[in-house]
Amino acid sequence: MEKKFIDLVSAKYMKKDMPKFSVGDTVDVQLKIVEEGKARIQTFEGIVIARAGSGLGETFTVRKMSYGEGVEMVLLINSPSIDKVKVVKKGDVNRAKLYYLKRKVGKETKVEEKIEHSKIQAPSVPRAETE
Repeated sequence: MEKKFIDLVSAKYMKKDMPKFSVGDTVDVQLKIVEEGKARIQTFEGIVIARAGSGLGETFTVRKMSYGEGVEMVLLINSPSIDKVKVVKKGDVNRAKLYYLKRKVGKETKVEEKIEHSKIQAPSVPRAETE
């Protein structure tokens, strides 16, 4: 009974327009920032290195390099300060958490892009019958 009530209340605050993304993906997060009464949008583009939690309290960690320094942000997926999340490219990784990227330097920090093959086959060309 309690679980149903919690789900009912939290459904009101869940975001429905959030794209599917996972660890290893490069995302562009647009954050609403209010300074001196004025609101503006600031983008933060980086690699998702972790996802944690579930439901209303689910978080994800985005890491990027800025002027040679590593910058990380832990963000709530359902936060009202997140305007939009756009997946720039899908990553092909074998881990649930990519904390090892913190120790890497330069090209080692790159994550391979996942190449999705389509299921559509090329149209078959009828063969000429040989006599």
